[in-house]
Amino acid sequence: MLVGDAEPGGIASLETLGWSGFFADQVVADDPGCVPARIARVHRTRLVALAQAGEIELELPNRTNTADYAVGDWVTVETTSRMLVRRLDRKTLLQRRTEGRSAQQLAAANVDTLFIVTSCNADFNPARLERYLALANQGDIVPVILLTKADTADDAETYRSQAMTLQRGLDVVVLDARSGEVGKTLAPWCGTGATVALVGSSGVGKSTLVNSLAGLERDARQKTGGIRESDAKGRHTTTARSLHAIEGGGWVIDTPGLRTLHVSDSAEGIDALFSEITDLAPQCRFRDCTHDHEPGCAVQAAVRAGTLDADRLARWRKLTQENRTNTPVMVGARGNKSRAR
Repeated sequence: MLVGDAEPGGIASLETLGWSGFFADQVVADDPGCVPARIARVHRTRLVALAQAGEIELELPNRTNTADYAVGDWVTVETTSRMLVRRLDRKTLLQRRTEGRSAQQLAAANVDTLFIVTSCNADFNPARLERYLALANQGDIVPVILLTKADTADDAETYRSQAMTLQRGLDVVVLDARSGEVGKTLAPWCGTGATVALVGSSGVGKSTLVNSLAGLERDARQKTGGIRESDAKGRHTTTARSLHAIEGGGWVIDTPGLRTLHVSDSAEGIDALFSEITDLAPQCRFRDCTHDHEPGCAVQAAVRAGTLDADRLARWRKLTQENRTNTPVMVGARGNKSRAR
């Protein structure tokens, strides 16, 4: 079967799969005999994609590194050989740097909304949620915090109020991941052509949410695991990223639970996250003010006046320093820069 041939179970249209003018404008006359496809699963040596004809396993050119591709990427594929030709530019990208590695790890591409999942128990950690928010902001992805296990908490609204203070205009949704109302509750961010992704610690209900959104049959469901009562930590049950169709339209990408989350290359994302500090900084006496000990610091004045939380400033300082430390310095002439040793 050729890639372009229709088959039962194929995709109704490329637009249903998330195709838009942003990607169509990149397809040029140099792509004859090729069709667009979207990466659905990334394995160590294989890439599986969705084309209008349905699911296909791509043939890869020599020396292809699958780590250079993310679930959600759009690529062009030669119709007769199923050979991967090239990747189209991404509209958005979720990535992170892992400890000991110089390259970023790709998590998901062309995502419209990032659902940051936490639960109404000991897993709720403002500092960790701020890291997820910084990554979403840096990737130009709209963040939404989902609070699960609300049925087991007496003060779910308190958790919601705390989460809403983490970023201006942030949507926070309280839900039961096992409820039949999940699709209806999250419908404003889903729908035909929309793509959402889920991140969060293990054991907070990400896989359960994917199963509910995608309406997966029992044999196809993402595995779920329990949590320890002492610290609300869960086992890693999702080990790979994958793209699933949402019952009401759209696509959802699940990601493995992250044991560590190091922030780097995220200066703009941090500025958006801590906008109340970013807005005050120009009023400081010194342009390079660290908001720590300098006279005439507008940020410290806000802390003393009680309009800015001191703990919030401390977390900003820690995250900013971590980002500065972890972000590689680029050296060399313009157009030929490389990472400093």
